[in-house]
Amino acid sequence: MTKKTASESDTARKTWNFTPPVPVAVSPYFRWPPDIRSIVRWMISGWFPVSERSIILLFAIAASVIFEPQLSQTQTLAPGWIAHLLIRNLLLMGLVAGGLHWYFYIARKQGDERRYDARPFASNSRQFTFKSQVHDNMFWTLVSGVSIWTAYEALMLWALANGYAPALSMPEQWLWLVLLIFLLPMWETTHFFLIHRLIHTSKLYQRVHALHHRNTNVGPWSGLSMHPVEHLIYLSTVLIHFVIPSTPLLIAFHLMYFTLSAATTHTGYQGIVIGGKLVLPLGTFHHQLHHRYFTCNYGGLEMPWDQWTGSFHDGTAESHQAFMNKRKQNV
Repeated sequence: MTKKTASESDTARKTWNFTPPVPVAVSPYFRWPPDIRSIVRWMISGWFPVSERSIILLFAIAASVIFEPQLSQTQTLAPGWIAHLLIRNLLLMGLVAGGLHWYFYIARKQGDERRYDARPFASNSRQFTFKSQVHDNMFWTLVSGVSIWTAYEALMLWALANGYAPALSMPEQWLWLVLLIFLLPMWETTHFFLIHRLIHTSKLYQRVHALHHRNTNVGPWSGLSMHPVEHLIYLSTVLIHFVIPSTPLLIAFHLMYFTLSAATTHTGYQGIVIGGKLVLPLGTFHHQLHHRYFTCNYGGLEMPWDQWTGSFHDGTAESHQAFMNKRKQNV
């Protein structure tokens, strides 16, 4: 990885409270010639020894074993089991987004250590519902986001129970289940890139996506703070299971990955630091750049869609200058 020059470091310090090593690394899956060692190292680092993915997977397993309704129950859309899902999902979002907000912004366990943008959240701004950025984010996350998450999950469980969506035969096809879980981040990046470009390059931005972009400085509650229409588009990712076989566990993990990781990747911090060591990577600088500059980094790092389409900002001074030149040309 190329190290920053002194001038790059000075520029970064003026722009950001904390800047991780740049350029931002993208998955090595599509490098040529293939680098198998880098690919394996990337895959392992994304899951082990501890990561947001592995933690969310554990949540999904626990939810499927303890809190998931039986498929026999979901053959009929009934208020009882759907309300059960809603309460579970509200508790999960409260635990993850609320827990991270408490850790970083109320208890201030790390102060501003490894916080990208040290500006305070807006607390008296007409831009936000209730004039408060945090209250605005919580409202849209819990009232709209969790409700639509639950609606999609109920739909998919109902479809699975009635044979409208293909099912994996368990435990015989457990290997397929494991493979699909490991491939999910690639689909997440692809789906997110496609729908993100859509809502940035049409009237949907002003009418829908601008609500999410009220947050130029993000926190855990910002991730799923979206207009209800955007929630419908964003969480439509799970509809792929009308084609790709699934199980209740895979559906739960798929939706938790898109909702709970929205909170973890928007923490505003690089991650949790203990004893000066980063023990749990969370917020990505790649997406922090998107919230600051809007027209770059529409996807994620698992698939290099931004590189392929010319919208990648790798965090370096050279990349930023190229981005600004391109923006001027498009004005």
